[in-house]
Amino acid sequence: VRLVESGGGLAQPGGSLRLSCAASGFGFSRYAMSWYRQAPGKERELVASIRSAGGTTNYADSVKGRFTISRDNAANTVYLQMNSLKPEDTAVYYCYANGDLYNIWGQGTQVTVRS
Repeated sequence: VRLVESGGGLAQPGGSLRLSCAASGFGFSRYAMSWYRQAPGKERELVASIRSAGGTTNYADSVKGRFTISRDNAANTVYLQMNSLKPEDTAVYYCYANGDLYNIWGQGTQVTVRS
């Protein structure tokens, strides 16, 4: 049972990054998936979530219109497309799966936005 994030890195303000989270060991298609982030000295916060069927999404106000969450159930992967990045988006981004048998966190991927 595992979630592995990738795609983090350094971006300039106004730039884009695409995070991926690959799932294994559980019935991915039955699980709601979310992205959280935690900046230094701050609590972990929900960034975006998507229902198991992929139709319903939810976003934090701070990222609405800039970030898009999506999933590919055939590939057991959830994505977070991040556009128009701001320095305040700098954080460790975590993938989270919530379902009938497990609540699972990934190890996190660092996103740094600076010029």
